[in-house]
Amino acid sequence: MGEVAVKYKIMCDPDIEEVNAEGIASAMQEMNSDVGVVQMVETKPLAFGLKFVEAHCVIQEGDGTVDQFEDSIRSILGVGEVEVLEIGRL
Repeated sequence: MGEVAVKYKIMCDPDIEEVNAEGIASAMQEMNSDVGVVQMVETKPLAFGLKFVEAHCVIQEGDGTVDQFEDSIRSILGVGEVEVLEIGRL
């Protein structure tokens, strides 16, 4: 079975005031998932002082594995929107 490389844009939940992009990035680096690994995490500026997290991940190819990995990302406290920027097979 192959692997899929996915680049995510992860936004902070605007309803939670004490959450910031650096905290989410730190949690992403420590995230454990049965279907994938986080290769690289960066915080990047968005606008007006807001930041987002860009994560480069490698996920096992299979039915529902990308969805399962994204659910793991969404379970991190403070994660709002998760958007796929790029996806490709390795």
